[in-house]
Amino acid sequence: MSDRRLKSIQRDLQFWKFRAYGFLKNLRFFDPFLILFLRGAGLSFLAIGTLISIREIATNVLEIPTGVMADAFGRRKAMLFGFSAYILSFILFYLGSTFWLFVIAMIAFAIGETFRSGTHKAMIMEHLRLRGYEDRKVFYYGKTRAASQLGSALASLIAAGLVFWTGNYRIIFLASTVPYVLNLLLLASYPRALDGEHIVLSGMGWRVVGNQFAATVRGLCALLRNPCTVRGLLSSASFDALFKSTKDYLQPIIQAQALALPVLLSLQGEQRTAILVGCVYFVIYLATSFASSSAGAVQARLKSLSRGINLTLVIGIGLLIGAGAAAWFNLDGLAIAAFLGTYVLQNLRRPLIVGYLADRFEHGSMASGLSVEVQLRTLIMAGMAPILGWLADQIGVGAAIVYVSVGVLLITPLLIIREGKEI
Repeated sequence: MSDRRLKSIQRDLQFWKFRAYGFLKNLRFFDPFLILFLRGAGLSFLAIGTLISIREIATNVLEIPTGVMADAFGRRKAMLFGFSAYILSFILFYLGSTFWLFVIAMIAFAIGETFRSGTHKAMIMEHLRLRGYEDRKVFYYGKTRAASQLGSALASLIAAGLVFWTGNYRIIFLASTVPYVLNLLLLASYPRALDGEHIVLSGMGWRVVGNQFAATVRGLCALLRNPCTVRGLLSSASFDALFKSTKDYLQPIIQAQALALPVLLSLQGEQRTAILVGCVYFVIYLATSFASSSAGAVQARLKSLSRGINLTLVIGIGLLIGAGAAAWFNLDGLAIAAFLGTYVLQNLRRPLIVGYLADRFEHGSMASGLSVEVQLRTLIMAGMAPILGWLADQIGVGAAIVYVSVGVLLITPLLIIREGKEI
């Protein structure tokens, strides 16, 4: 990329708004402690997996309709509604203490996910189209994702401080509402042009909406008739589902390591866990921020984008198998290191696969197309999470991760993608 064009992007105010959005969005202080919080509330791994499955099923049911609504009515309104649902979810987690209240909180979280996921990426791609930067999708998206990971790095330290100070995990959900309110204000300042070609309801508007919905569905059906695109969607969704289903099991591994270390013995168990969790996740998110920021440079060096996506798929699954095996044999430090590698790889891979898929979607159906990808991922997670939780209860966290990861490895021939828009 030329220095002149790079400076042009950096002078773009919306570029910095996108980065600020990602930074604030990832100030989810509960992320490094979610499983520990739910375990502390008395839930088994199976119950936790069931909650995750409920969240993913709710997300799956709502994903395509909300993607179409974002394309039809305006992406900003969809995002504002989604973040309001997130805030409600955080409040319910803060107040809740029973499985069923956590179910309601998970459904509210799912509503937020469906209105956010895919929609903001579509806004970024729309901005790139309007500015003539379409050939820099991986670079641009990688830089905005890097800001998100910096937010996660800072959030892990703040969350650790809150848990250390209060001695419990509940406060981190209440604290998470603050950056999400700020993001509501930021999203309201986005230009109307990023809404895409949406419809304003008036008079017979609902008939027009029906026509728009039908046109979008026809476009998606045509999209899914392309085997190249289908493989791209499956590759993205399968690995993301495996990563997202297993990544939070790093928390009990870190907890076990914290309690086993012969240091800070004067502190309570939760305080020692908070310190180590905060430090580990801070290092992880700094590394993933660098990985996302480097995605554009990596793409420039790759002779084939599809080859890079395929290679990261196999290596990522291998790292998760290694992490599970290390935890299985009580090598917690090695398991943490393998998880670090998986986080880095995922954040290097994600901009590559988004760029690959964006080349195969029409800009008018971008949010809907990316919503299909998220729907596939959530459908896989809905089945994978309870199985993983049940296995963790029966044979331990490490062995459960190994078994599930090997299962995904066996289907990798179906996930290999190729270059070109059509086969």
